[in-house]
This record gives sequence, C-alpha cells and structure tokens, in this order.
Amino acid sequence: MLAPKKVKHRKTFKGKIKGDAKRGSQLSAGSFGLKTLEEGWITDRQIEAARVALTRHLKREGQVWINIFPDKPITKKPAEVRMGKGKGNPELWVAVVKPGRIMFEAEGVPLDTAREAMRLAAGKLPVKTKFVVRRDYEA
Repeated sequence: MLAPKKVKHRKTFKGKIKGDAKRGSQLSAGSFGLKTLEEGWITDRQIEAARVALTRHLKREGQVWINIFPDKPITKKPAEVRMGKGKGNPELWVAVVKPGRIMFEAEGVPLDTAREAMRLAAGKLPVKTKFVVRRDYEA
C-alpha cells in the first residue's frame, strides 16, 4: 500500500475541503484521465484497487500515471473504548481530493479501451468521476 516514508506530524487535524482544485486539474502526462467531480478522502487501498483495475484492463499496454498520494494519517480508537483519553492511533492513510483533480492518467491505448478501463477504476473510488480526453487528441 502507498504510505509516506516520513511525516512531520504523526497525527493531523481532520480539516475542511473547500473550493475546487487549483493544481492538478489539467492532463499533464497522458491523453486520457479520470477527474473527480466532488471532494473526499481516497484511501491507499482504494487507490491501489483502482490502479490494479486500470492496468489489468489495459493488459499492461500503454502507460498509467497516478497523480494523487495518500499523505494524510487518519486515526481511529479501538472498538468498545470509552470517550476521552486522547486521540486514537494512526490507522490508515488518505489522499485529499477536491473537485476538478485529475487522479489517474493513461496513454498509448485506443480511446474505447481507455474509457472502459477508467470506468472500471472509477467503480473502486468513493467519489463521482468524469472521463476526460486531451484537447488535441487525434484517434
């Protein structure tokens, strides 16, 4: 699973997800992308599941880029523990995404194959997504 090697703070605040993505909202490397339409947290396991679905459908042709990284620790308290006694231990890592963020990119495959692969990957994610194509893409 994806996780940072080192972080400045072991436990972080939840934070608010406000506004649209300012960076990472344009296709940078590939011709096809999967863009999020709503904000949310995407866990390391969800990113990995989407990546596997994407690469399996592409049959290891072309290239795939993952533009998000889970660098936010989420803490949880054990089951059946009373309130208080501090914050729980870090359990998982999430990537914070805002609307408009390109999460996955692909190139080197036909349009139909890329569209189906991105649809399968989108099914593994907890946010609404949209398939995007580079403006100057020629079939």
